[in-house]
Amino acid sequence: MAQLQRYVVGLDDNGRSAVLRTGLPNQQEQPGFFWRGTLWKTRETPVDNDIDGDRSLDGGAARSPFPGGMLVRALELWPDPEPGTHQKMFADVNKLVGQEHEPTDTDRQRSPTMHRTDTLDVIHVVRGQIHLILDEEEVPLEASDTVIIQGTNHGWSNRSDAPCLMLGTMIDALPREAR
Repeated sequence: MAQLQRYVVGLDDNGRSAVLRTGLPNQQEQPGFFWRGTLWKTRETPVDNDIDGDRSLDGGAARSPFPGGMLVRALELWPDPEPGTHQKMFADVNKLVGQEHEPTDTDRQRSPTMHRTDTLDVIHVVRGQIHLILDEEEVPLEASDTVIIQGTNHGWSNRSDAPCLMLGTMIDALPREAR
């Protein structure tokens, strides 16, 4: 599991910038498959920085941000499990997070992790290697690579022997028109 520290900086009682919170309280894990921690969430953009509290806890384990909001998350994916196990693990995750767009059988055959959200995702690989799976191509990514996903089908495959750590920001977006 990734060892991350989060520092939330805001204004203290004297109106001075200060660390208001530390730690990573909103975490989910499925051993052998993934670990993730929500770093921050909002229900709005532009963001209202006067809202108090730890906004990472708002909404629990949901995959996507709130309508009109954004979500910042760390995600660690472990090396791919066996194909049948992989399919079941990801189906369980989809139930946990309330996946809106159920993958088709074709999507599942392409990759057990294929999914789509109504978001703009900016994902940066921090450590390790991962393959970005798309409808008809694959892109190998490594540390320092960034991918922007505009509400399209995608999945992940870790074919290495070590976990891959990614940081991502998901911004609520208008649903992509079917073509």
